[in-house]
Amino acid sequence: MISLKEFCTKKTLLGLGLGQFLSLLITSTGFASSELARKGINAPTSQSFLNYVLLVIVYGSYMLYKKRALKAKWYYYLILGLVDVEANFLVVKAYQYTSLTSVMLLDCWTIPSVMLLTWIFLKTKYRFRKITGVIVCVAGLVIVVFSDVHAGDRAGGRNPRIGDILVIAGATLYAVSNVSEEYLVKSADRVELMAFLGLFGGIISAIQISILERNELKSIQWSAGAALPFFGFAAAMFLFYSFVPVLLKLNGSTMLNLSLLTSDMWAVLIRIFAYHEKVDWMYFIAFAAVVVGLIVYSGGDKDEDQQLAAVADEEAGSVSCNRRTEAGGSSKTKGANKDDFVTTSSS
Repeated sequence: MISLKEFCTKKTLLGLGLGQFLSLLITSTGFASSELARKGINAPTSQSFLNYVLLVIVYGSYMLYKKRALKAKWYYYLILGLVDVEANFLVVKAYQYTSLTSVMLLDCWTIPSVMLLTWIFLKTKYRFRKITGVIVCVAGLVIVVFSDVHAGDRAGGRNPRIGDILVIAGATLYAVSNVSEEYLVKSADRVELMAFLGLFGGIISAIQISILERNELKSIQWSAGAALPFFGFAAAMFLFYSFVPVLLKLNGSTMLNLSLLTSDMWAVLIRIFAYHEKVDWMYFIAFAAVVVGLIVYSGGDKDEDQQLAAVADEEAGSVSCNRRTEAGGSSKTKGANKDDFVTTSSS
């Protein structure tokens, strides 16, 4: 069980608070996209392009001012930019073929994908408590999917099989992007990551726009009603991208994706209070399940860190004891014992 003392740690509270802030930003981008769709504007890559431009202007200018040297290879960021752009494109494209329910359910594939990739490449160890938290969060989302809130959406799209494949592919790319960002933000630099993600993401988006959305942009009748959600989307995405590395460094990519599960539930609450719409009671149970899952996943980090520190101290004490008892211990033994202090923390 998670005690109040374990839960009320700075790391846990910051992770939960920042995760929900990012979830609200994603909710706002969803409402902006819906408003644009109602006005007949369908240019998802163009919307993302403005975000990449803001990233390269703000963070690129800061890098040039500080004259910072690169801490990671430039082609890492090129690959990340390609993955990020296409992940956004595939998931948005899937809405043309399959239902919202299918997209929501299959998009959860990001979470096990992230856990698998971090386990393989980042050597992250997930304890039973964290796996339980993930299961509870996903169970909450499944409740949403099968509730009456989406009763009118169960008819499916024009080609659900293609749509489902697009969602799974996009969710997998999201996982690759999140894990890559987690690695780069911990091994390189957050400002460098944002600057080069903006640079290469902007270049790739511009090429894709010239091929796929050129005619769509020409047909847009620009007005204040169209410009506000268009630029509002870019501003919300800029804030989202800026704070994602902070959460990745603090709690890891799995915590990020679990936090974003609440975005659809925040959207429902906004519809209740802003538009006075009625929603199914199961939505509130699902929301509570996701919150509990987040607490279970993020709680107890301090306790786990203390356990790892205790193991390291015990190993260090054992090494010290051996050195005292072995007269004139060899330098080879001393060098070998450096590996005893390497531990892998839970994310």
